[in-house]
Order: sequence, then structure tokens, then C-alpha cells
Amino acid sequence: MESEASSYRVGLAFNLKKGIKGIVEDIEAEYDSIDTVMAIKNALESIGCRVELMEADHSFLDKLRQVHVDIVFNIAEGLGGRGREAHIPAILSFLGIPFTGSDETTLCIALDKALTKRLLTSFRILTPKHQLISHEGERIRRDLRFPLIVKPNAEGSSKGISSMAVVDNMEQLKSLLERNFRLYGQPMLIEEFIPGREFTVGVIGNGHETRVFSPMEIVYKEDRDGKNIYSFEVKKDYKKYVEYVCPPDLSPELQKKLMDIAGKIYRVLQCRDFARMDFRMSKDNRFYFIEINPLPGLAPGYSDYPMIAEFCGVEYNTVIKMILNSALKRYGMAPVM
Repeated sequence: MESEASSYRVGLAFNLKKGIKGIVEDIEAEYDSIDTVMAIKNALESIGCRVELMEADHSFLDKLRQVHVDIVFNIAEGLGGRGREAHIPAILSFLGIPFTGSDETTLCIALDKALTKRLLTSFRILTPKHQLISHEGERIRRDLRFPLIVKPNAEGSSKGISSMAVVDNMEQLKSLLERNFRLYGQPMLIEEFIPGREFTVGVIGNGHETRVFSPMEIVYKEDRDGKNIYSFEVKKDYKKYVEYVCPPDLSPELQKKLMDIAGKIYRVLQCRDFARMDFRMSKDNRFYFIEINPLPGLAPGYSDYPMIAEFCGVEYNTVIKMILNSALKRYGMAPVM
């Protein structure tokens, strides 16, 4: 069993940053650097796997035909469209090739922020009051209260969320909507901004082996009148703007409540192997779900997910091994020892 497991050929599917210049700075925010790709490759090789690098571009099918792989370790974000994160999982599902992470259906739902909120609300998950704006000039709900935060509906890695994303009045809102429609060309989600503390929670595993890591709090070094947000600019230079605290200064009851909510969301959306989700806690100690990433970044020393794991005593190579083993077990394959 052990010798079989240690001889797995693993395809590593990814989208690589190319240094493309666009009309927005964050055009490649979701893609991975070669350093991240090599870190995962090295982690997989350290546990005896043979790794095939498989960039998720238009030649991906040719790569699959040329090289037999036992399983694909998927971190590919896709090339475009609302369903882009489902591109590689859908191909792999169609061909019957095992892969790590959530399937194409979960990834499609989770990337659509408004759709995710609509679904989770039916399971009594608290989320800020919001509205999906499909085009400029669409009527704004009268019951939405300022301040509001504006973000592209189907983006990750804080793409399209700048330091100006929180607006205080209708004039600012209309101006930002006009700008974002022009730059990002997709529907915009507007939601009531929740002043308070901000947390992110990582989950790993499946079924009875699912583990919810202790929450990590994002603590801002400078208070912007209670309107701090985890924007693209902040993430890009996080050491300048924030500190991470894990476990956070929460009562045992509140920490358990937050972890229970995260576990419930993971199950409701049928996430697999690993995911990370974001929350804000209001001043009356209520946790509001903001969004989920079932394909979280794995850049060592940078991405939130491996930071959370490390705070909880799980070093980087072990995280990669745990994700792989979670997937292998789902497919009835022997885990790597």
C-alpha cells in the first residue's frame, strides 16, 4: 500500500502570472507565481510523488493526452468568464481523472458572490444586506444603508476591491459603479458595509476528518474611521498595513460559534479537501459571512490559507500532503504516508 502511494504521478495544474499589463493593476491577481508552483511541486516530491507541471492554458488537453497522471493537484483559476474556476475540474471530471479540491459545481457557485449569498441565506447563514447590479443606471434598493462596499461579483483575490471600495453616499456609489463597469465588465455586488473586526477561517479535509482551523484575525495597523477593508493594495503589501492574529482574542464561545458557521458553510456548499472563508463581526458580536474561496491561494509566506495552517501548527509541506491525501481518500486511493 505504501509503495503504491509513494509512486503517484501527480499533474500540477496552474495558471501562471505572465507580467501582462492591463487597464487595471490587478489583472493577474488570481494567478500564481512560478515560486508558488515550485513550492507545491517540491512539497509533493518530498513525499515521493512524481510531478508533471501542467499549465492550464489552451494546450492543457494535449498535456493530459501526452502524460498519464494518477491525480491532478489543481490550483488553476481558469482563463476567463464567470465559470472559469470550473474549467479544469470540469475537464477532469469529464475524463474521469481524479483531482484535488472542490468540483466544478461548487467552484462555479462560490465564484458568484451573489449566488453564494442567496444559497447560504436559505440555510440561515447571516450575510450583509446586498444587491446585484447588472448594468449602469439600475435602480438601487431603498432599504440599503450607507456605507456600502462595491465589488465585482465574480472575482477573487480582492480583485476590483480598491481602497475606494467603501462609499458613503449615492454620488460616490454611482461614480464607483461607472468606473468598475468600465474596468471589469461584469455585474457588481453592493452590500452594506459591516464595521467591526475581520476574520478568515480555513478548513481542510472531508467528512468526519474535516478540520476547521482556528480563525485568523486581520488587524489593521491604521484605523480608517472603522472602514478598513482587505483590499488588493493591502494584500499586495500586507506587512505594511496589517497584522495577523491566530488564535484571535475571542471568548471560547464566540470562537466556537465562528468555527461552527465555517464548518456549516463548507458542508452546505459541498466543498472538498480545503477552502477558506471570510467574515466580519459586528459590534454586537454577530458574524456576517462575506465570501468563500474553495480554491484558496497556497503561496508560502504570503497567502492566508498556509498562514492560518502554520499558526495552527501545520507547516507548509504537511498542508500540501493533507490536501492531496484528502483527495486520494475520496477516490478510494491509498494516501501518501
